[in-house]
Amino acid sequence: MSDLNPYAKFLDGRPLDTILTSTPSAIATLLETIGPQKSTAPPTPGKWSAAEILCHLADCELTFAFRLRQTLAEDNHTIQPFDQEKWAATYPGIAAAQALAAFSAMRDWNLKLIAKTLPTAADRKVTHPERGPMTFKTIVETMAGHDLNHLSQLQRIAQ
Repeated sequence: MSDLNPYAKFLDGRPLDTILTSTPSAIATLLETIGPQKSTAPPTPGKWSAAEILCHLADCELTFAFRLRQTLAEDNHTIQPFDQEKWAATYPGIAAAQALAAFSAMRDWNLKLIAKTLPTAADRKVTHPERGPMTFKTIVETMAGHDLNHLSQLQRIAQ
C-alpha cells in the first residue's frame, strides 16, 4: 500500500475487490435507514448531508474512472486534482437516490475495467500534483479507502 494514499489507513488489509463491490449495496442499506427526509439534513453545521456525501461519491467515481483510464492509456500521466468544495456547490437539490444510482452505475463500469486490467496494470505509473508518484493500484486502493471513509460517515448519520 502506498504512503501516498491518505485513505490507506481505512483498508485494514481487507481485499480491495470486496470493498469496491460491496459499497453500493452498503450505501443503499444505509440510505434506507437514513430515509429521504433525513438524507438532506447536515449531521452538524458545516458538514455534508447524506445526500451531499452521495453526490461527492458519484463525482469521485467519475474522477476515478477518468484517472484509471488515463493511467492505462498514457505513460507517466499527470492527473488533475479538483476542489471538492467547489464541486459540492452544485449538490443541493440532488436526491440521495439519484446520486446513488449514478455512483452505482459508474462503479459497475469501473469494476469491469479493474477486473480486466489488474494485476497486469497494477504498476502503471501516474503522478498526482499534490501527492507525487502513484500507480494504477494506488488509485484502486484510494477508491476503496475513500469508500470506507464515507461509509463510516453515513453509518454515523444513520444512527
